[in-house]
Amino acid sequence: MNSTSTTTRSEPKLSPEERARLERAVTLPRGRFLIGIPVALVILFWSAGGVGFDFIKLGEGAVNMGEFLSRLFPPDFSKISTILALLLETLQMAIVGTVLGVVLSLFVAFGASSNIAPRWLYYICRWMMNIIRAVPDLVIALMFVSAVGLGPFAGILAMTLGSLGSIGKIFAEAMESVDRGPITAMQSVGASKRQVVQYGILPQAAPLLVSYTLLLFEGNVRGATILGLVGAGGIGLELTTAMRMYDYGHLSAIIICIIILVTIIDQGSALIRRKIT
Repeated sequence: MNSTSTTTRSEPKLSPEERARLERAVTLPRGRFLIGIPVALVILFWSAGGVGFDFIKLGEGAVNMGEFLSRLFPPDFSKISTILALLLETLQMAIVGTVLGVVLSLFVAFGASSNIAPRWLYYICRWMMNIIRAVPDLVIALMFVSAVGLGPFAGILAMTLGSLGSIGKIFAEAMESVDRGPITAMQSVGASKRQVVQYGILPQAAPLLVSYTLLLFEGNVRGATILGLVGAGGIGLELTTAMRMYDYGHLSAIIICIIILVTIIDQGSALIRRKIT
């Protein structure tokens, strides 16, 4: 008759001091969470009251929103050739602006990464990106329109500078979040700073850098439609003209085409991100 022996694993016994530390480690985050909820709610209601957020007013205005949306139908595609040409221009602006913005942002990100750059350069790059990020995109676009005139070139320059402020910070944080183990190992065997960056930091951060670049491209396609409002090229100017002329059918056709373009780009970017992760 076969007998089976079972081995039970006894739990490690904790000393009173260790148990007390464990209980404090569990209780402290829970206590902060319980305190943070009312504080967050107070800030939320304070902000909503300050800006006059009102669900009742929103409900009363739903009729006007429905009336506005009803004017958009049926869409008028009689100027589809103009819409497609301007959408192509918008796409070209986004491609060039993204490439230039990513290249410049990557160089600035090296200076804005605390694990790469010296402290003086780190603070200079961080402050520069903060200043660029604080300036609205339309103001940047107006600055370049006054410099180089109306057209897509001004929009490309505005996109490039705007990308430097936003994606440069994200690139820097991606480089800062890499695993320190390979970097320490390379430094211990005498690797130079360039070798550490090239073989220790960039390979680890590359998937995030590519993913953020695709997100930037999607944002630049949408942003190009806004830059056109101030004459910086793209479909935005045509969109503004249709709104001012109350040409709702043409406006609806433009919006539908923009949605289709953004959806195609979003799906393509999602496919690429799945391949690199």
